[in-house]
Amino acid sequence: MATVSGSVPPAKHGIFATKPTAELIAQGESGDRKLKKSLGTFDLTAVGIGTIIGTGIYVIIGEAIGKSGPAIIISFILAAVTCAFSALSYAELASSIPISGSSYTYAYATLGELVAWIIGWDLVLEYGFASAAVSVGWGGYLQDLLHSLFSIQLPDAIAKAPGDGGVVNLPSVLLVLFVVWLLTRGASKSAKTNVGFVLFKMAILLFFVVAGIFSFHPSHFHDFAPHGVSGTWSAAALIFFAYIGFDTVSTASEEAKDPGKMLPRAIIGSLAVCTFIYILVAVVAIGLSTPSALGNSDAPLVDALRDGGGLGPWAGDILSVGALVAITSVVLSLMYGQTRILFAMARDGLLPRSWSTLNANDAPGWITVGLGLVVATFAALIPLKDLAELVNIGTLFAFVIVNLGVIVLRRTQPDLERAFRCPLVPIVPLIGTALCIYLMTQLKSITWERFFIWLALGLVVYFLYSKRHSAVQRGERVKTDAPA
Repeated sequence: MATVSGSVPPAKHGIFATKPTAELIAQGESGDRKLKKSLGTFDLTAVGIGTIIGTGIYVIIGEAIGKSGPAIIISFILAAVTCAFSALSYAELASSIPISGSSYTYAYATLGELVAWIIGWDLVLEYGFASAAVSVGWGGYLQDLLHSLFSIQLPDAIAKAPGDGGVVNLPSVLLVLFVVWLLTRGASKSAKTNVGFVLFKMAILLFFVVAGIFSFHPSHFHDFAPHGVSGTWSAAALIFFAYIGFDTVSTASEEAKDPGKMLPRAIIGSLAVCTFIYILVAVVAIGLSTPSALGNSDAPLVDALRDGGGLGPWAGDILSVGALVAITSVVLSLMYGQTRILFAMARDGLLPRSWSTLNANDAPGWITVGLGLVVATFAALIPLKDLAELVNIGTLFAFVIVNLGVIVLRRTQPDLERAFRCPLVPIVPLIGTALCIYLMTQLKSITWERFFIWLALGLVVYFLYSKRHSAVQRGERVKTDAPA
């Protein structure tokens, strides 16, 4: 690496050394390991919507309604508000540090290398397990569609994970391998595919709403909150899974044509659009079927339309097709985001540098293939519910770091150019932090235990490998255009 020129501060060593924002930006704009800027606002917003709308609304909503009843509407709003505070923080940092890596990169610039490693390792949990979780949901809808159209029932041995009574979830593995193939073709091509997926699944959800309105039963809302406030908050903590995705937009920072303007619009816009859709779909779903029936269904929207819509099996089949496309786009967006985070970590030396090598399509090929094998293994062997709760705690932890990062960066680099500024700092980030921590407390103790085991494993990897190979610890610098 070249020596830094200008007034960039000297390198700091130690586990809490930060990486100057000027170096982070320069690193993404020079050398043979930079990503091509090919994504516009619509592409970025589609990445957000593509990640958000999937297993959460098609699968997890059923279990959440079982916890809250019709008050799931309030649960959606609570989860959305929690995300909104964090989204404002993401928007500021993404526009200020438009480099791959999302909250990992932001932590490196604000809280130091060890915190950056922890959050990067946490994001492996978030995105990797989320990809596996939604792949499992995809397999469930495929089975439903095959049974409805062709009376084909896949054996449990190849259709379910061991914890659900099977041996290996083969359909989810095939989906992951298909997504790996798409991603290795490059960001521009995979983004165009994702836009098509997003438009299609939006049309299917619109079909569900329109079809469901004609068979709406207001009586289903009479016992609005059967499990009280605790049930509503518990559902919000679970349904939070349905909102994971707007932060994926920030992983595309380095490939945005105009990140300062496009990233905030895409982050906030995708969250707003999906919140409106979620509430609308939840209202119609409860109007079609009872909360108890929805809570006991593996495909709640399909069953609601088939049982309460009065349109016949074909309507449910259309929704199943929509679910398959929707969940495919989620896996595509999640794995895209994960590869960019791992790419940033490898470029910084915290993972093997060879992993940041780009293929002929300007995509991190080795990372994509390796990640695909890991995600496919998770999807094949771990049940959906266990995956979803681990993803939630990992995501909420990442949001806490991002909110705190905004406050720190405002103090340490007040003159940094910010195309978007989070309002009322530090009040808004602190509220976002508090809401995330509260939702984390609503998760089961076993989820916390698994989370701490994962973090402990990450610390072992850091001290045995990453610390010794870190570019910052080795004193390697990146040339910048900082003024003298």
